[in-house]
Amino acid sequence: MSVSDRRASVQSALVLDRTSPRPRAAVLVLHGGRSKGERPPGRVNAPGVRMWPFTWGVLRATEGYDVVVGRVRYRYQGWNGGRADAARDARRALDELEQLAGPVPVVLVGHSMGARAALAVAGHERVSGVVGLAPWCPRGEPVEQLAGRRAVLLHGDRDRVTDPRESVELAARAREAGAEACAVLLPGGDHTMLRRAGTWHRLTTGSVTALLGMDPYPAAVRRALRPG
Repeated sequence: MSVSDRRASVQSALVLDRTSPRPRAAVLVLHGGRSKGERPPGRVNAPGVRMWPFTWGVLRATEGYDVVVGRVRYRYQGWNGGRADAARDARRALDELEQLAGPVPVVLVGHSMGARAALAVAGHERVSGVVGLAPWCPRGEPVEQLAGRRAVLLHGDRDRVTDPRESVELAARAREAGAEACAVLLPGGDHTMLRRAGTWHRLTTGSVTALLGMDPYPAAVRRALRPG
């Protein structure tokens, strides 16, 4: 095992951006990655940087509400097949968060591979909701863990990296499994979330605060949850 692998295996999976002496809830952000990658992500990496504005948006929107906000730190860049490394790290982060903040409800916000990890660990007893951004949702991905949870999937209809149709299909299967779930397609939106960035940020932050019980869902999400 290399030095970098040893470091990756022992580091904390949780990075906190805000703590609270009496937390009522928590939000964890999970950035994207690769299908395969055995090296630890760098301190500054493009998928992580991509999520900074979303983290800042959540911090601003929840200021004064005793909401802990943090990020999941991955040991490896990739999902790596059946190892599902990003999901394993998300579970570790949730366990670490529970030790620090207590048994508070947690909303997960993930992009691409991070959204796949968030959906995979949604059955954790502390998770109450998931916001998936351009999620990687391979066909046949399990959804039973979403029963009793709420999930909002946001996907650009011009995404050429992950398939928006798979988000729609996963949301439908999640509803059949007992979740409150929907997929909202953003016309013109791409995988990097740079096109229509303001809409991405507004819908993400609004969905997070709704899942925390602070605000109603954004109109586009309400329509998707209650079609017709």
